[in-house]
Amino acid sequence: MFLHLPIVMLATLPPTAAANAMPKFDIVRECKSESGPDVSLERCTQDEEQARSQLQPLWTQFAAADRLTCTRATIADGSGSYVELLICLEMARDAKARR
Repeated sequence: MFLHLPIVMLATLPPTAAANAMPKFDIVRECKSESGPDVSLERCTQDEEQARSQLQPLWTQFAAADRLTCTRATIADGSGSYVELLICLEMARDAKARR
């Protein structure tokens, strides 16, 4: 019922506010929806926490437009993944560096 609430909330924020603040995702919910056995859940949780830790100090180094675009793409399915967000931002950064 409230799966689209994060999307609605993000869409109503001004682009600069949404891009400046690193999003907060529910790691447990994301991992439970994607994993099977307890081992997968534990591994997913570790991966998400590691990605979040890597992303925090780098967040402001990514272009604001890329932060906004990648955040919107990451939450498009109703959940959020720090792993997906980090990959999206790194790909956007690397694509610009190749130009």
